[in-house]
Amino acid sequence: MLPQINRLFLMVISLVAAAQVAAAGKPLRVGFAQTGAESAWRTANTNSMKSEAEKRGIELKFADGQGKQENQIRAIRSFVAQRVDAIVLAPIVETGWDPVLREAKRAGIPVILTDRSIQTADESLYVCFIGSDFYEEGRMAADWVARAVNGQGNIIELQGTPGSAPANERRRAFADGIAKHPGLKIIDSQSGDFRRAGGKEVMEAMLKKHGRAINIVYAHNDDMALGATLAIEEAGLKPGRDIIMVSIDGIKEAIQAIIDGRLNCTVECNPMFGPKVYDTIERLKRGEKVERKAYNKDLLFDATNAREMIASREY
Repeated sequence: MLPQINRLFLMVISLVAAAQVAAAGKPLRVGFAQTGAESAWRTANTNSMKSEAEKRGIELKFADGQGKQENQIRAIRSFVAQRVDAIVLAPIVETGWDPVLREAKRAGIPVILTDRSIQTADESLYVCFIGSDFYEEGRMAADWVARAVNGQGNIIELQGTPGSAPANERRRAFADGIAKHPGLKIIDSQSGDFRRAGGKEVMEAMLKKHGRAINIVYAHNDDMALGATLAIEEAGLKPGRDIIMVSIDGIKEAIQAIIDGRLNCTVECNPMFGPKVYDTIERLKRGEKVERKAYNKDLLFDATNAREMIASREY
């Protein structure tokens, strides 16, 4: 009987060991709920996540939110049902996430916020945030404008998606920055929803309403700024000369527009989050602690450095 028990014991040990080896060799499964494809920046962000996952052999389950929070919530519930190893969320807006994130927490699936943050009374619903400092970006834009125009001018603000973290923070930081310069005034502000067509449409309306009173355009992203340049040109004016153009994102097309004299300044918002996100997930799987907040370093581009920097832009 004893030899039989020993054989049975060895068989169980072998099966457990085989299961452990199989689990160890199993690729990570990650669910990524993206906001949509509203800009060149967003496309670069998606490509970074997809290409880095492929490089590492990670099984990425990608969901395009198409600009709607309900689509992202539906995607997260699907990821929970599929028992992925981690969920990455780029939240379209800041509020309304607690119920679905509680579902992920109950399932033991860590959630990483990327690009945009959320407002929640329960900070334990997500592990960490990886992105850019939107307030710092807005502050850098405000400081550049104040220097460029000697603290004088009427500003049109093209806001991003209402309720989103970048729109909220970039608006607040810019307002705080120009408050130190009484000669700088935001005479009108409206959302272009981070879209090029939205920027053009809003700028057309602003030109009809304010005309030559506009000295400066501050856009929450490059796509809206580039859309606004089209409206300005169609009105017979020269963007970058007749109207100072300042934006955020630092896409290659915007830097080329600075070289061409159609934009004056763009503050970088680095979209290449893939490596940092997957490094973080792998650390979590090993049981290691991760930083609660991790920011990418952002640069500022204007006529002083655009030519030397454009060749190195990846997006």
